[in-house]
Amino acid sequence: MVRPYVRTGGRVRPRRDVRLESVVIAAAGPVADLGSDARLVMGLFAVGRGGLAVADIAAALRMPPSTVRILVSFLVDTGHLTSPVAAALGRPETDLMRRVLDGLRELV
Repeated sequence: MVRPYVRTGGRVRPRRDVRLESVVIAAAGPVADLGSDARLVMGLFAVGRGGLAVADIAAALRMPPSTVRILVSFLVDTGHLTSPVAAALGRPETDLMRRVLDGLRELV
C-alpha cells in the first residue's frame, strides 16, 4: 500500500477548488516530466475519452478521491488538464439545481 502523501508528491491539499463532480479534459503536451501517479491519471485520457469527472478518475484508478483531487489540482496548475466548462459556467443556475432536486425527489 502506498501512502497518499507519497502519491501526491508531498502535497497534502489541492491548491484549487477541485470537487468530485468537476470535469476535466487533457491538454496537449508531454507527460514524461510527471510522476507515476500523475501519468496514470493522464493515461485515462490517452484511450480516447473526453472529459472525466474527478470521481470517475478515482474509481478507474482505485485511488482515494482525496488523493485524486490533489493530483488533478496539480495537473491543472501545470497545464496538463483543463476544466473549461467549470470556468465558463461558474456557479450552477438555480433553475438547473431545482430540476435536479425535483428529479431526485421523484426517485424516492
